[in-house]
Amino acid sequence: QVQLVESGGGLVQAGGSLRLSCAASGRTFSRYAMGWFRQAPGKEREFVSAISRSAVSTTYANSVKGRFTISRDNAKNAVYLQMDSLKPEDTAVYYCATSSTWLPTTLGEYNYWGQGTQVTVSS
Repeated sequence: QVQLVESGGGLVQAGGSLRLSCAASGRTFSRYAMGWFRQAPGKEREFVSAISRSAVSTTYANSVKGRFTISRDNAKNAVYLQMDSLKPEDTAVYYCATSSTWLPTTLGEYNYWGQGTQVTVSS
């Protein structure tokens, strides 16, 4: 079993930046692809970004492409999401998750989830 803990959320003005971190327990971190999702109030959880096990491949939702950057450090059992040029519509709880699929983009492909970290972008 993998335990995930997100951090780095907060309140930021539009145009600002935040860097989210996700720390994973266990020695099998490098076996998993990692993803970030977000859920705004009253909306379904949506895909944001994913990174393959070796970090060779990444993918992004169109809404964040060019503004967000996903990365990982397998030696530290961590995955990151650098968020730049933030917009009010980026406001949501952000979750990291693990997957055994190569570069997953759908909820059903992920198995372990963190508790989430709140990101609020003011206009």
